[in-house]
Amino acid sequence: MNILKKERRSSTDIWTYTVRTLAIIGWGLFAFALIVSYYAAPEADYGYLRYRDIEIRKFWLTPLTGYLYIILWLSALSSYLCLILDKYRSRRKNDGKHFNILLLLVITIAWISFVLVQISVVKVD
Repeated sequence: MNILKKERRSSTDIWTYTVRTLAIIGWGLFAFALIVSYYAAPEADYGYLRYRDIEIRKFWLTPLTGYLYIILWLSALSSYLCLILDKYRSRRKNDGKHFNILLLLVITIAWISFVLVQISVVKVD
């Protein structure tokens, strides 16, 4: 038998807006990091480029890589704060789980690790 419970929340509070804003900022920073990494990463070495003797860049651009780290860490921090606020504000079973924020945190940390490994491999060569 389903018993309908009365919803006691009258409206969304400032913490809900804060979590939403942090989530939007985190995903926005992630999208911006995609653009920065396109310009900071080494260029692809295609056979056609070698055939035409077109010079390509085989190293990461250091200034842009520094900006990329900052952007990625800010995105990770934003998603982490969002998860922490959500943990202490959500008390009901039917509150959202926010798997997208957890996904953002995991992908951002994996991306930071990938960039660190790629830069160390290029420096060894």
